[in-house]
Formats: sequence, C-alpha cells, structure tokens
Amino acid sequence: MKIKEGFLVRSVAGQTVIIPDGDKNTDFAGMIRLNETGKLIWEAVATGKTEDEIASEIVEQYGITKEKAVQDVQSFLGKMKTEGFLDE
Repeated sequence: MKIKEGFLVRSVAGQTVIIPDGDKNTDFAGMIRLNETGKLIWEAVATGKTEDEIASEIVEQYGITKEKAVQDVQSFLGKMKTEGFLDE
C-alpha cells in the first residue's frame, strides 16, 4: 500500500492538511485536515510502514491498547482507500 501520487501534506495555520497537486487528481477538489493521529498514519504509510508497524507506533505514542490501535489504523486506511488516496 502506498499513497497515490498527486497529494501533498502541508502545514497551514498550524493545521496539517492534504491537498491535491496539479491536475493528477481532478476528482478531488479541496483539502483534508488531519489530526495528530491521522498525520502519524499518513506519514507512516508514506514511508512504507505496514499496518502492524503503524499500530505499534500509535500504541507507543498514545498508550492505547494494540487492539484499539489496529482498529483505528484499519478505519483510517479504509477511509483513505474509499476516498482514493491509496494505491494498492
């Protein structure tokens, strides 16, 4: 799994946002604001980490259970897939 080409992560007024780059993603107009966990997951996917590695990082960062972290990662990645941000 990897992030589809044509999306950029930017910091705007203290917020992390995802925006389309150029005309590669004409189906998506606007931007997505990420919270800290969303940013962590996005950046982890961008660096090639697996779902399990991302969940472990969330457990370490936030002190939640592994089961909850796995659920959160799967939920976020599911939304990323549905919205067209991921290439398989």
